[in-house]
Amino acid sequence: MTELVRAETRGRILHLELNRPDKKNALTVEMYEALVDQLQGADRDAQVRVVLITGAGDAFSAGNDLRDFLERPPTDESAPVHRFLQALIDLEIPSIAAVQGLAVGIGTTMLLHCDLVYAGRTARFQLPFTSLALVPEAGSSLLLPQRIGYARAAEMLLLGEPLDAEDARVLGFVSAVFDDAALRDEAFARAERLASLPPESVRTTKALMRDATRLSLPEQMHRESERFVERLRSAEAREVMQRFFEARRG
Repeated sequence: MTELVRAETRGRILHLELNRPDKKNALTVEMYEALVDQLQGADRDAQVRVVLITGAGDAFSAGNDLRDFLERPPTDESAPVHRFLQALIDLEIPSIAAVQGLAVGIGTTMLLHCDLVYAGRTARFQLPFTSLALVPEAGSSLLLPQRIGYARAAEMLLLGEPLDAEDARVLGFVSAVFDDAALRDEAFARAERLASLPPESVRTTKALMRDATRLSLPEQMHRESERFVERLRSAEAREVMQRFFEARRG
């Protein structure tokens, strides 16, 4: 049987590829379970510093496989789809997504929990929840208006209007747009750059950014100050600064 989620470690990057191209990478219970295992394993593996998520073929993901979804619907937070989203939210190392073609439903909402999102020019983000008599998921009713503004989010969440790659870049939903043929290489290049940085500094910065949405400005500044002092005293920071001074002397 074809592996529906391909996992490959390249250096310090864990590459997870949704691998059901004949179904536009529509997600099944088994795929969610595989993703949970891989994401949780990534945080336990000291050699892995970045997770990169891609989709095989000409689409990122058409969302949930509706037949599978209806036959095995999520009934509580122990369902594989919820555990996948929680694993993505809880991931301590950075996550990157590279999106080409369709990104429908959870194919879009999962991106709100990735740290960096890059799009191919064919990327098309769509949230057809109301047309299916459903409601938003994955915190998207909160996070999407925060990310792209209430008016545009309302068009996506209420009317199901799609968002193309260039508009997604302008609105700040994705970090950059590339030709589809170059997308994966560009995403890997950025993942490698991120993986080369001091890992604890990266983890702590990610935690600070994520926690900021739950804290007031004074609380966040205090938290930053505490973490800054901790990092300044760390062996990791001393090593980086020592290399900096040695390079200047050279």
